[in-house]
Amino acid sequence: MASRGTRSRTATYAVFGIAVLLAAAAAGGLGVALAADDSPVPTASIEKVVFRVGTTEPPDNLNPFVGWGTIDYEAWCLNYDFIIGYGPDGEPVPGIAESWDVSDDGLVWTLKIRQGAVWSDGEPVTADDVAFSYNYIVDNDLYAYVSYTKLIEEAVAVDDFTCEVRCSAPKANMERLYIYCVPEHIWSEIDDPEKHKVTYPFVGSGPFQIQEWKRGSHILLTRNPDYWGTEPTIDEIYFEFYTNADTMTPDLEIGTIDAACGVPAPQYAQVSEQDGFQGFKGNVFTWDYLCFNCYGEDTSLGHPVLRDVRFRQALAWAIDKKKLAETGWGRYARPATTIMPAGEWPPDFDAHYQPTPDETFGFDIARANQLLDEAGYPDANGDGIREYEGKKIRLRLQARTSSVESQRMGKLIAGWLTECGLDIKYSVIDDGALSDALYNYDADFYYAPDYDLYLWSYAGYADPGDTLASFTTEQIEGWNDPCWSNAEYDELCALQFTQMDKAERLETIHRLQQIFYVECPQIALTYPDTLEIGNTAEWEGYTPFLDGLAFLNAFNMDTYLNLKPKSGEEEDGAGRATLWLVVAVIAMLVVVALVLLLRGGDTPPAVEE
Repeated sequence: MASRGTRSRTATYAVFGIAVLLAAAAAGGLGVALAADDSPVPTASIEKVVFRVGTTEPPDNLNPFVGWGTIDYEAWCLNYDFIIGYGPDGEPVPGIAESWDVSDDGLVWTLKIRQGAVWSDGEPVTADDVAFSYNYIVDNDLYAYVSYTKLIEEAVAVDDFTCEVRCSAPKANMERLYIYCVPEHIWSEIDDPEKHKVTYPFVGSGPFQIQEWKRGSHILLTRNPDYWGTEPTIDEIYFEFYTNADTMTPDLEIGTIDAACGVPAPQYAQVSEQDGFQGFKGNVFTWDYLCFNCYGEDTSLGHPVLRDVRFRQALAWAIDKKKLAETGWGRYARPATTIMPAGEWPPDFDAHYQPTPDETFGFDIARANQLLDEAGYPDANGDGIREYEGKKIRLRLQARTSSVESQRMGKLIAGWLTECGLDIKYSVIDDGALSDALYNYDADFYYAPDYDLYLWSYAGYADPGDTLASFTTEQIEGWNDPCWSNAEYDELCALQFTQMDKAERLETIHRLQQIFYVECPQIALTYPDTLEIGNTAEWEGYTPFLDGLAFLNAFNMDTYLNLKPKSGEEEDGAGRATLWLVVAVIAMLVVVALVLLLRGGDTPPAVEE
């Protein structure tokens, strides 16, 4: 027979022991909670911090001397450093060059190179790498960058951390050259950079390293632990590719990705207003365009009528840009005039040229038809289709699968051109297929661009002269998509690079736009806002470029450097509430244990059962 008193004291000891254990466990938990609360990234020491960006634009080629897509440039900007970089306001900032100055005659730029920077394979970054980066472009005539190195005769490493760039004439765009610093010990071993198939991981000095590219899937970049600048919180960045923008935004909402770029206007309007998301929109020197194949050589596979400026001007009157902006982009685009978007430039250097009323192409189908008649393209047999040299004028018009906006605009343009008596074959094709048509070569390896008209968008450069240089004769087979050539344009483009006087240079830049607008090698259709959405419930630190885009701007990488997982007030409040609850439970258990202990001190007599 056991006494009640014995059982009571035993229970008291057990309860007290449990209370002590719970208190110890809770205290241990509390210590963990407090330690975590002091850290801005509670899981950083346990799990990788991964940021996923969705985009409908796949890469073209990750070889930095060949690729041309915005996503390609975004990846390179993270992997490499600019020699002279771009701040969030678009102004020049130190990159690998910490400082720079120019001689009184404008012929020599002296760059002071950052000390302590290393390549991701451990080799030091020196002035030799900087000099090599300039000279490599010049010596190999690399079309993607050669317009930037105009007037550069040579770059010389004076010592380990001083590089002189020696020019044949004053170079007005030197501070805004879009040139990365690449490692000499890697690229000097490559004889033909434009045919080089890159391997992974990339060697660079930027904050991240390109680790892999899986076609149709993603690009992976990992944090560079040896980066000289601000250490990112993010460990890995995934650029994930979508073939359909309509599936990308729902993935953002459910958390599969953390940001979405190229969001359709209806989804942007809906999702960007929700709690936990922030919309970013911006132009960043971009215009949509209708491109004509103006290539004048016999190898061209474009229709010959497109080489006639009168034909192109007539078609310019058949384009309702206001309708295109409304239909293609909703309220997120403006009708365009010239290839320098309005409102994107500093007040003291407004590069945009606004055509005079006499120059401006309006929307007038009747006038378009009249001009086609006057230019000698009649409908001789009355079947509704105009002829060229006795044959019906049939033109291919192509929009892109990755852009629903271009598809909407393409349908409208096809209708208007049909009203002008042209037989239009409208189709939607893959970006890569369109690129292949633009850079097509025949069996004898002669350039043979295989398109008539297509719709795309163009992102220009921080220096307006560099954008204009994309359309010089020497850039045919390069950035000159319409394959257009104009002697006056070439001459003036060369001149503006030497004009150190800002007012004189601006006058030349305006004249260049005027020539391009009147000649119509391509028609600027709209100035669209690219639409992006970021998750703000879980992330903070978004840093838009030019108060616009936080991601695919290919100039400023501050968003990726500043982003970190969010520990907001709500989470802090919840943590404090949990803390006080734990304390209250501990206190209650201790009180109960003490009461039972005190009661156990007076053991009642045993009672026989």
